[in-house]
Amino acid sequence: MRYIFLLIPFFTFAQQTAKVDFIECAATITPDFESKTVAGSALYTFVILSDIDTIRIDAKNTNFTDVRINDKKVNFGNDKKQLLLFEGFKKGMNRLSFVYNAAPKQAMYFNGIGMGRQIWTQGQGKYTSHWFPSFDDVNEKVIFYLTVDAPKDFVALANGVLKSVKPIDGGKKKWIYEMKKPMSSYLLAVAIGDFVNKAVASKSHVPIQLFIQPRDTAKFEPTYRYSKEIFDYLEKEIGVNYPWQIYKQVPVEDFLYGGMENTTCTLFAQDYVVDAIGFNDRNYLYVNAHELAHQWFGDLVTAKSGKHHWLQEGFATYYGLLAERSVFGDDYFYHKLYRNSLQLRNAAKTDTIPVMSDKASSLSYYEKGAWALHYMRESIGAKAFAKAVKSYLKKYQFKNVETDQFLAEVKNAAPAFDTENFKKLWLQDYRFPTEIANDLLRKNKFMQTLFEVQQLRKNKFLFNKERFKELLSTKHFYPVKSEIIYQLKEVPFEDKKELLFIALKTNDIKVRQSVAEFTEEIPLVFKADYESLLDDKSYDTKEIAFMNLWRNFRSDREKYLEKAKDWVGNNDKSLRVLYIMSYLNYAETREKNCDDCPSKFSELIRYTSPAYESSVRQNAIINALTIVEKNKEVLKNLVNATTHYKWQFTKFSRDKIRELLMKEGNRELFQSLMPELNDSEKMQLQRLLDEKK
Repeated sequence: MRYIFLLIPFFTFAQQTAKVDFIECAATITPDFESKTVAGSALYTFVILSDIDTIRIDAKNTNFTDVRINDKKVNFGNDKKQLLLFEGFKKGMNRLSFVYNAAPKQAMYFNGIGMGRQIWTQGQGKYTSHWFPSFDDVNEKVIFYLTVDAPKDFVALANGVLKSVKPIDGGKKKWIYEMKKPMSSYLLAVAIGDFVNKAVASKSHVPIQLFIQPRDTAKFEPTYRYSKEIFDYLEKEIGVNYPWQIYKQVPVEDFLYGGMENTTCTLFAQDYVVDAIGFNDRNYLYVNAHELAHQWFGDLVTAKSGKHHWLQEGFATYYGLLAERSVFGDDYFYHKLYRNSLQLRNAAKTDTIPVMSDKASSLSYYEKGAWALHYMRESIGAKAFAKAVKSYLKKYQFKNVETDQFLAEVKNAAPAFDTENFKKLWLQDYRFPTEIANDLLRKNKFMQTLFEVQQLRKNKFLFNKERFKELLSTKHFYPVKSEIIYQLKEVPFEDKKELLFIALKTNDIKVRQSVAEFTEEIPLVFKADYESLLDDKSYDTKEIAFMNLWRNFRSDREKYLEKAKDWVGNNDKSLRVLYIMSYLNYAETREKNCDDCPSKFSELIRYTSPAYESSVRQNAIINALTIVEKNKEVLKNLVNATTHYKWQFTKFSRDKIRELLMKEGNRELFQSLMPELNDSEKMQLQRLLDEKK
């Protein structure tokens, strides 16, 4: 997942973890959909190693009652950041119990309506201590036994193995989970929702549970395609057995990131739940592999601090790429490395913070960290690299590490490799070594050809035409052909038509998509062939082709609407919204009565509501406001968006309201909505109304 560095006072964790060791925690929690709160109880066992005045447990805006140490009530402090314990404990083993409640503003999220409601957590970068009293310090590892009380019609998921489910009072069920090994608190997870699952077993007999919402069962196979193969591959490639009892994967709506590697229980974004067509545009495979790799790199062995965070994200990124390579082949792998190298080279123009820094960018931790490992693996050989990784994981399992500890294992496996120079070049220098990277990329023949074709940009088209024709007719990986189509963009159609026809006949989805994207003016002679793109197994291609045909051939718009009437697209419903907007636009240009227009517009308005994910809502709001700017229902849903937990969506909604307030009459219209808004919505809208013009 994308790492967000949050500064923790050094003395708090450095001194406490040296003097106190928390061993286990058995907890019961009850999140509440209606009040968006969580209540619970916990029993911690801990060992006092040496004298300490105050024991601190992180707990943001949390209320405590019945705090006991060794079964006796004790006085305690609560500064709304931490639970402070200063009496009742002794050297050796101790027990701490308490009852608590909180209304988390982050880290536990409540969304949806009806059976579409979900509750899920996100600890890394947000802190589990917002919803469960625990440890923001990653160096404190605990064995958690989590019990979740949830409404009886929903499934509750958490870390570890499900030991039992039983009905309890209040229309709820009790879900009891068990871990056997310790982990950092940021990896604690809960997900509650309407889920079903299928289970498969790895070659090593680890149960792999794959969850999905019942409405998405038809998307199960393409969503989880290659999941078992990825698991088996990573176990073999890493050389260390999967370190936990079970592995669960759960898609949740409006997730903050692509995925999160909670121990044994990865949560990932609903956007990756795709059908067979959507798989070709955006699939879960890389995120799947990346988060699974974290079960070793991050969960089993955890970096001591942000300075060494690349040991988690760099490794997960690299092994994610290696897993993709095992599925899609070398050319795909090298092309992805190449694209990452371009990003890193450009970023280094302004980003002067190296990988080994607690202030490094996500790009540095992830992509540059992965490139560093690729350089190392190519330099010392795959066998020595695997030996070093295996030794590193075995030696530091369930512990915390720094970079030099990993490099020491590399030195043992490959004595001739200069680890100090490696550290300086890749981890301590902010610059990206482009020439070294390109030399490694040139080991792949496809990359050699791609570099060659890029150099052809310097030549005139007629000089390149025969070479282009030759390459388009071969089985080269698609980026070579897409580069050629890009270079044809400004070439007159008569000169390039032969090449475009060859490109379409490749039947390669990505090559055909390049034809769709880079051919904006469509001559009549090319129309029928271009229209075939509307049938491609890619929602992205369909959208590009539809829009270009719509612009080029006004007289055929009714035909294109008929073609698109059942389109939905991916989870953002982009194709459905495109169809509705095109239908309404077409009806307006005909200047005739449109019996279906009210129902189409009502459907668009419905997509702006909290019943849908933010990606659907934002697209629908933008489009609905272009039709009727003063629709009260759309404006109410826009105000509601300002209370969403996803910052990108709230920023969009605030900026859109500011834009609308600049127009005459809209201030009064927004003010008239106040009686229909809840308290949070009123507060957010009032802030915007009070801003200086």
